[in-house]
Amino acid sequence: YSPGTRDLLIVMMEESKLTRVQRRYLMDCIKRGDTLPLQCHPTSSKEPAPAAPASSPAVCRLSAKPHLRPAKVCQAGDAYTREKFKPQARRDLEKEKQRLQNILATGKDVVEHEVKQTLVQTEGKEIPEPDRFEELISEIQERKEFLAEMEGLGQGKKYRRIVLTEISQKMREMEIIDKKRSEEMKEIMTKDIPGGNKS
Repeated sequence: YSPGTRDLLIVMMEESKLTRVQRRYLMDCIKRGDTLPLQCHPTSSKEPAPAAPASSPAVCRLSAKPHLRPAKVCQAGDAYTREKFKPQARRDLEKEKQRLQNILATGKDVVEHEVKQTLVQTEGKEIPEPDRFEELISEIQERKEFLAEMEGLGQGKKYRRIVLTEISQKMREMEIIDKKRSEEMKEIMTKDIPGGNKS
C-alpha cells in the first residue's frame, strides 16, 4: 500500500470507531500488503476459522499482489474459452492485381473513377420528398413523449408551455396542409367529372 492509502485507511478506521483489536488486525494486514478482510470480527484477537464452503460455485477473487494463477482457475473462468472463427470476406486478388497495375501504369486508381460515376448516377435519380404531414405527426408524437418523460422526472411545469405551443403550431401547419390537399383533390375531381361542378 502507498503511504497515501495507508493514511486514508487509518483515518477511516478512526472514523468507524473500531476496537483496538480490530485496528491492530487491520494494521497487520496493511503492513503485510494483504487484502483487507470483508468482515472484521469484533471481540477476538484470533483470526476467525474459515467458514464452511457454500454449495454455490466459488467466485474467484483476485488478490492485490500479482501472482501466477493455477491452470484450473484460468480454465474455470470465461477467459480461457476460445472465440469461434468468423471468416471474413476475401478480397478478389485478380481485381487487386488489376488495380495495382492501373495505378503503376497511369498513376490513377480506376476504382475511384467508378465510385465517382456511381455517385453522379445516384445524384441524377430523384429522391422522393418525405411527406410533410407524416413528419409533423412524428414531431408531435416526439414532443408528447418528451413532455411525458419530463413530467415523470418532475420537470413538467418547466417545459409544458413550450411543448404545447410547439404542438399547436404543428397542428396548425397540418390543418393548412390538409386544407390544401383537399382543395387539390376537389380540383382533380371536378376536372375528371364531365360538365364541371354543378352543385
